[in-house]
Amino acid sequence: MKKLLFGLITFASTWALGQSNPNANHVLNGYVTDEASGEKLIHVFVYDKISNQSTRTNDYGFYSLNLKGDSAHLLISYVGYYMQEVKIALNTQDVQYDFQLVGDNMLNEVEIVSQSAEPIEQEAQMSTVRLDMAQVKNLPVLLGETDLLKTIQLLPGVQSGSEGTSGFYVRGGGPDQNLVLMDGVPVYNVSHLFGFFSLFNGDAVKSVELIKGGFPAEYGGRLSSVLDIRMKEGNMNEYHGSGSIGLISSKFTFEGPIAKDRSSFLFSARRTYIDVLAKPFIETATDGESAGYYFYDINGKVNTRINDNNHLYFSIYNGRDKASASDDYSYTSSGITYRNQFESSLAWGNTIGSLRWNSRLQSDLFMNVTATYTKYNFNVGFTEEESEKGPGVNDFLKQSVEYLSSIEDLGAKVDFDWYPAAGHEVKFGGGYINHTFTPGVNSSSFSNDSTEIDTTYGSQQQLAHEFQLYFRDDFSIGERWRFNVGLHASAFAVGEKFYTSLQPRATGRFLIDDQSSVKASFSTMTQYLHLLTNQSLGLPTDLWVPATEEVAPQQSWQLAAGYARSFGKSYQVSGEVYYKEMSNLIEYKEGSSFFAGSQDWQNKVTTGRGWSYGLELLLEKKVGATTGWIGYTWSSSNRQFDEVNFGNPYPYTYDRRHDLSIAVTHKLSDTWTMGAVFVYGTGNAVTLPTAQYRDPYTGELIEHVSERNNYRAPAYHRLDLSFTHTKKTSWGESIWQFGVYNVYNRKNPFYLYFSTENTGKKLTQVSLFPILPSVSWSFKF
Repeated sequence: MKKLLFGLITFASTWALGQSNPNANHVLNGYVTDEASGEKLIHVFVYDKISNQSTRTNDYGFYSLNLKGDSAHLLISYVGYYMQEVKIALNTQDVQYDFQLVGDNMLNEVEIVSQSAEPIEQEAQMSTVRLDMAQVKNLPVLLGETDLLKTIQLLPGVQSGSEGTSGFYVRGGGPDQNLVLMDGVPVYNVSHLFGFFSLFNGDAVKSVELIKGGFPAEYGGRLSSVLDIRMKEGNMNEYHGSGSIGLISSKFTFEGPIAKDRSSFLFSARRTYIDVLAKPFIETATDGESAGYYFYDINGKVNTRINDNNHLYFSIYNGRDKASASDDYSYTSSGITYRNQFESSLAWGNTIGSLRWNSRLQSDLFMNVTATYTKYNFNVGFTEEESEKGPGVNDFLKQSVEYLSSIEDLGAKVDFDWYPAAGHEVKFGGGYINHTFTPGVNSSSFSNDSTEIDTTYGSQQQLAHEFQLYFRDDFSIGERWRFNVGLHASAFAVGEKFYTSLQPRATGRFLIDDQSSVKASFSTMTQYLHLLTNQSLGLPTDLWVPATEEVAPQQSWQLAAGYARSFGKSYQVSGEVYYKEMSNLIEYKEGSSFFAGSQDWQNKVTTGRGWSYGLELLLEKKVGATTGWIGYTWSSSNRQFDEVNFGNPYPYTYDRRHDLSIAVTHKLSDTWTMGAVFVYGTGNAVTLPTAQYRDPYTGELIEHVSERNNYRAPAYHRLDLSFTHTKKTSWGESIWQFGVYNVYNRKNPFYLYFSTENTGKKLTQVSLFPILPSVSWSFKF
């Protein structure tokens, strides 16, 4: 396989060089940064009016253009910044020219929707949306807590999970099929508070990109989407801070230079205080009982410019949820004191770190080397102790049960951006990940005054090794055709099994005229990780497991076609159709339990396939007093497993035929901004019994289910509103946000079940969130 990959990359490199124009003997390159903070700007549009060549800055603000002639006339444009127009003399073969863009204070933050000024119809890439946190912060949210993932749920092709949760499902895929990256490091669990909030602190986020199809070759390891989130680097020039105080949490961010113009830092922290607020009420209302819950996030980053060509970045994240409950009850009778103590705990969290070195090796070659670490773990424990003490009596009985699972990765990768010829942007590289899986360990102990027993059982720790290589070229043919073609190759070693995969990727764009284009894409993906979740528990019981000798890797292929058009600078519209097939999916067998027994997880699952198809429409208004988008999705998603639903196909739990979202922000005045969100979706597919009977031998009432996901929950719809007041002060900005979640108090279904009443069985709906007002105060200095 190594020889094959080497040959493919050598051939592709030679082909790209063969396209070189002999007159293109000047390489103009440099960095684009924010003039005020020194932050590198991602995806800035760089266009030369003379040669009609264009490019965008990479993930570290670097650009490179191959040009002919003795001069260049560049336009540098980025939404939210003044456009720069510069004439540059090309006196030498390599010309370095850095740009510092000035933010346009006349453009309010709510006008910044897209990170790139390149028109949507010009890009070869499709099925991609970029968001700016300024837009996210002005939309109404649950309990006033800014949530990036809830904004992602408003985009076409993305479905939310249950009411209020941050999980997202892309084009019929599962939550495990989303590659969520924080500064290039995979994140295995993205939620807090049982899924109601995401772990991404909006004050520390720099840019967001969601890819739903037509995946560039550098991405691999998941089937359905890539959510690439870049964190802020820290202000190189000045010290700044921001924070907020809300109903359930507070956060604070501070950044500034370590050595001006050379190094910077960023520190951000967030914590809820549900436990602090609830504790006095629980202690007053109960005797001996206590309960608590909180979560926290900590982000840190250090950025150092070694010299003009080399930079170092170190970033770290740690976040955790902790819930606990206890009860201590005692009484005395006949001189003997009886005591019962109970404790339970639930905790989960992520630890993430990365060290990156990027270097401009030469004017047309940029390198980034990254070392990564990520760990997600989950554990739940219960302990109960009973005792009897008195004259001649000293007995006790103690029982405890604990369940834990985790996944831990150590990785390294290298990426190259190469600009070998006019009209060619080549990216290639490779990486390695060492996975350590602990896919579910149960431990229990029993002790009394004479006996002590400890037992540990479940799946054993397992190691796996994942390798990746890739190559792609983004190039133009004439003025109308543009392509992005590549190959992603991967391998996975687990036990004595060695899997390999070659995954071709291709997208193409044809310009119909100056403002519209048609696009198409084809991509194949392989995923070596599986996720087992018992959704009925309502807990973050994510069980990450590897492909094994018995369970093959997940695979998919996706075909998409679309149309894109801009209407001036304000509006753009796009539509896409797609079809996706997935194989080697896993699901619990009928009747299997998440915790029960010492049986290995591989014996509890069955494998099957899935398929989905749909239509996505998106209308955006990018600038002006009123901005936002309308998104609509028509889709179908299905599953089929040999040992589930009698082997018959059934709709996926989050299959929704219709999904509509409207997100709008409107600038009412210089100080007031209004935000509104409306969502409508077909109800989730749920499984409900269709009949019941009594066992003739035991008398037990048994419910009969005709098929999986045989019932549709009522439609989900909701309107949210917010009003934000921003006031300039002598020390910075004071921002008040007032919001209302679920304005017309819609009782949306969270859970459905049959309850027994005098008149017989009745289908009962549990709803979670009624109308909820919120208020939060934020500040910047």
